[in-house]
Formats: sequence, structure tokens, C-alpha cells
Amino acid sequence: MASDLPMPRPFPHEPPGLKHDMVLAQASTREALGRQIARAHRGASAPLIMGILNATPDSFSDGGVYVQEASAAQRAMTLAQEGAAIIDIGGESTRPDSSPVPLETERARISAILEASVKTGCAVSCDTYKPDIARYAVKAGAVMINDVGGTAIDPAMVAVAAETGAFLVIMHGLRETAEGDVTDALSIFFEKAINRARSAGVASERIILDPGIGFNKSDAQNIGCFDALPTLRQRFDVPLLVGISRKSMLGRLTGRDVQGRLPASLAAATIAARQGAAIIRVHDVAPHVDAMRVTHALSAVTSGRRG
Repeated sequence: MASDLPMPRPFPHEPPGLKHDMVLAQASTREALGRQIARAHRGASAPLIMGILNATPDSFSDGGVYVQEASAAQRAMTLAQEGAAIIDIGGESTRPDSSPVPLETERARISAILEASVKTGCAVSCDTYKPDIARYAVKAGAVMINDVGGTAIDPAMVAVAAETGAFLVIMHGLRETAEGDVTDALSIFFEKAINRARSAGVASERIILDPGIGFNKSDAQNIGCFDALPTLRQRFDVPLLVGISRKSMLGRLTGRDVQGRLPASLAAATIAARQGAAIIRVHDVAPHVDAMRVTHALSAVTSGRRG
């Protein structure tokens, strides 16, 4: 059901020439990203790294760190310099027990980091389940909608993706549970969501699936998500995104607090890559870029693709 909240206010008026230039740059970025994702999906390149940039006071790992415009802009530049292909910005925490925020609050939170992230030249993604926020972000230069509601919280999200041509990440688990076999649960959920998106006019090459590790799942189910990746990749033939960075499951496995989970995050990302993930969503970009390059190179050797 579409939001009945008012549309967010647009950015201040820009001269027509600048707006035209932004639209052209956005289209170029979107097409270049499409080629990169397709290569990673085919296994012809290392998985792309999506760097996390939250403008929230309560996110589980970096809540309150990048709420100021200057720190957010510096962080966006750092993510780009470290090799992020995508910067994923968010204005509402989705950690367990977090509180929803009004649309206008979310819009205000992402405004500065959205502008700063677009200026880096990286592809920009907006992490939200609200169609109005997604539309606002794409209008301002984002090329990807990371729908943590999986098109199920507000089905109007598929219309925004179709209208704008943005990539659409469909994530499982924000409001759903995985009953029974996790692979079956994910397959059923994604089949419905993909059909919903395609029926609205979202191109198949713009769809990405995220199993939602850490969202309404037990540790056994979270581990099962890794086992499900090859099945999902084969069944739907669309790129897969995995977000495991610093998550609580890794803390329970290692006994480390959130700031001490980089080695565990790298290990999990490596497994996700070997299982077919095309995009890895992370807090620590530089070490993950290196890990994915090495994983890809060694995978090529062991599978006979070297050279």
C-alpha cells in the first residue's frame, strides 16, 4: 500500500543545464554499474563492494557516527577511495527493536549524505522501504533502491523502480520469518517479489536478491542462507547481494564485540563470494576489496579459469 505521507521536499532549484548534466551522469553511472554487476554475476570479475553509510543515531555498528554533514561527506569520499563500487546510504535503522522514523525525518537525514555520495562518482544506493524516500533519492542521483522491505511492506516500491529505471534490491526478512527450510522460504518469497516487480515493469537485469542474513532468522537459518545462494542464483538467474558485515551472528560465533568482527566478516564474505554472491555489503571497504580480489583470483585457478 502506497504511503499517504507527503512527498519530501525537493532539493533547491538548480539551473536546467546542471540538472541535465546530472541526469546524463546518472544514466552513465547506471549503465556502467549494470555492466559491472553482470560481470560479477557471471563470475567474470570479483564481487562488487557496497560500502555502508548510515546517517542514523541508532544503527547497530555506526549509529551516530555520520549524522553530521562534514563527517558524512568525508566518509563517502573514504568509501570511494577505498574501492567501493556502490555507496549504500540509510536514514532509518533496521536493527532489531529499532523504531520507525517519520518520512520527513528520514529524508532530512539522508539529504546531505546523498549529495556527498553522488559527488564521489560512485554508484549510490538508498536503503529504505518507503517509496517516497526511494523516489527522492533517485531524483537526487541514486541509481539503486535497496528495498529492505522486499517489495512486501509497500508494493508501490516496484512502481518507483520501474518509473526511474533504478536497480531494485529485494531483501527478505525485515517483516517476514523463514518457516521450515530456509532455501524453500527464500525461494517462495523471491518468486512472488520478482513477479511483482516484473509485472510493474522492472527489467529483469535491474533485479538483485538479498537473503537478509540477520533479519528474523536463527543462527542456523542465517548459516543456511549461505547454502541457499547457489540454488537462488540458478533458479532466478539474477545477481545476489549478501550483507554479513559485523553482524551479531559473527559475534556469537567468535565472542567478539561489533568493532572486533572484521576477520569474521572477511571469512563470511569469502564464503558468500564462493557461493555466487555478486555484491558484498560491508562497513570496512578496503580489506573486503582485497579479500574479494584474492578470492576471485584463487577461485579462477582452482576452477581452471586462469588467464
